[in-house]
Amino acid sequence: MHAAVLHTIGGVPRYEEFPEPLIGDQDSEVIVHVHAASLKPVDKQLASGAHYASRGGLPRVCGTDGVGHLDGGQRVFFGGARPPHGSIAQRTVVPRAFTFPIPENMNDETAAALPNPGVSAWLSLAHRAQLARGENVLILGATGVTGKLAVQIAKLLGAARVVAAGRNPQALNRLHDLGADATISLTLSAAELSDAFAREAGQSGFQVVMDYLWGPPAEAFLAAITRTEFAEVGAETRYVQAGESAGPTITLPAAVLRSTALKIMGTAGIPSREVLADAFQQVMAYAAQKKLRIDTEQAPLAEIENAWQREQSGRRLVIMI
Repeated sequence: MHAAVLHTIGGVPRYEEFPEPLIGDQDSEVIVHVHAASLKPVDKQLASGAHYASRGGLPRVCGTDGVGHLDGGQRVFFGGARPPHGSIAQRTVVPRAFTFPIPENMNDETAAALPNPGVSAWLSLAHRAQLARGENVLILGATGVTGKLAVQIAKLLGAARVVAAGRNPQALNRLHDLGADATISLTLSAAELSDAFAREAGQSGFQVVMDYLWGPPAEAFLAAITRTEFAEVGAETRYVQAGESAGPTITLPAAVLRSTALKIMGTAGIPSREVLADAFQQVMAYAAQKKLRIDTEQAPLAEIENAWQREQSGRRLVIMI
């Protein structure tokens, strides 16, 4: 079979033959005949060795999830391929528990692109941040694939006000159509950005912050909420750190934590299958109803080397097998 095969950590996968996957345990594993697999930042991080879950064992097939059919014909979304197999291949082997039925009216391209960022945003907002109806939300990195879905999901979960921050001016303008009540350009200076965060927070503040950026934007927001005098503390801000595309570290003054009701948390890895399955079903149901939208583009498996190096801006690239 053909696959996107990685031979060197930090290299680019090649379109070439790879051994067929074999089932190790008939009760717990299944073969998936792959139709499409999304190419995500995490796939490139794993291949480069930069991700905390990167591991050795070369050559191996790239890709963490995708869409395909089982031997019985059922069309499924899948994840968790057993190394050295991956999702960007004609066939792969995965845990049966990590296969999920797909709505019939959803095409392979959307079904491959949506679950990873959509479920991630849903879990971060609904389960990690515990977003409650009527709360205010700030999305840092709202012009990216996951950020745009987070804007939509925050509204679906009942957020009273969603403020979206990003760099791309054209994408920022389109976020109003996805539910954003206001936008903030991250091209502002640090001082101007802090002022913008404070202005949009107003008296009620942000109860939830989804941060896909970290780095300077995070520092500007923390500066905006730091109090300079003794005052009654308002509602807690639950700050969920989910990405680092603007920088892997920040400077965190002690005054931020002492003067604000701030809780900083990560996304906490993979939840139980029950929680994951519920999030998947919610995301796919809303998408099937056209209440969740994702921008995509295609590339064939045979062009994986060029596709791997293609710049993506707010769109999910899907490798069609």
